[in-house]
Amino acid sequence: MITFQRLNAGDVERLRQIRLLALKDAPDAFSTTFQDAFVWPRDSWVRQLQKLPTFVAVVDGADSGMVRGALHSEKINEAYLLSLWVAPHARGQGVGQGLINAVIDWMRSEGCQRLVLDVGEHNAGVIALYQRMGFKPTGITKPMPPPREHILEFEMALEL
Repeated sequence: MITFQRLNAGDVERLRQIRLLALKDAPDAFSTTFQDAFVWPRDSWVRQLQKLPTFVAVVDGADSGMVRGALHSEKINEAYLLSLWVAPHARGQGVGQGLINAVIDWMRSEGCQRLVLDVGEHNAGVIALYQRMGFKPTGITKPMPPPREHILEFEMALEL
């Protein structure tokens, strides 16, 4: 059974655990490193939950995926999809699509009409998922921040 839950302020340790799993499993998919996140103080995790709507996929009772959203700081109708990750044992079961839909539902409730994300060019599986869900490349590319500046990521957007 798969359910999707939005984390709240009391879920700090839960966020920390799943984010660290994601960073360990897919280190080249995120700009944050496992080493940096591992030593963040509790306040940093609390601020993330306060600032970023965070959704978790629970598969057979275990947290098995996550995603976050963020409103664009300057464009009123635009939001970002951030930090999508699905645990290896849960891939291919619709977890990624469900997490993306959770962010889409959230952004619609905020009045947004465009969802934007950045994805590493090497991440073929998630690129295919984004394309199946209607995301299209915008033509904007850039290197990831250090220490992964050797990885090129490109922007994709979904117009609602």
